[in-house]
Amino acid sequence: MRKMPLLFLLILVFTGCSKQTDIREIISSPDAPAAIGPYSQAVRAGNTLYLSGQLGLDPATGKLAGQDFETQARQAIKNQKAILEAAGFSLKDVVQCQVFVTDMKRYPAFNAIYKEYFTGGFPARAVLEVSRIPADGLIEIMMTAVHNK
Repeated sequence: MRKMPLLFLLILVFTGCSKQTDIREIISSPDAPAAIGPYSQAVRAGNTLYLSGQLGLDPATGKLAGQDFETQARQAIKNQKAILEAAGFSLKDVVQCQVFVTDMKRYPAFNAIYKEYFTGGFPARAVLEVSRIPADGLIEIMMTAVHNK
């Protein structure tokens, strides 16, 4: 009688029923800037996509899209949109945004730009002022998206 559970366990192991598959998938898009450090543009875990922070970098040149806040903010969102699309997601799937700016006085300008890309049913969001952003950018945006497919 004691051998029965052991036999069942052995059957599971040898038939592959106990094999755990990797639920993480690395996502990248050539339409967004390459990572400038040891990280992925995004990681999908199940139906959730975790996007790394994006700066306002032009993916073609790897340099800031412009020196002004508005240009960098729009480019950062465009970069995130490209990564979302590479994973089969869209901005409508975004449930959270974390935004880092070097000057909180730009908060109203960011809100206006944000509303160009997100309408109604806005994602949860935080906007924080930081002392410095990589590549001396003026803004960095992280997102999390959930897709029900």
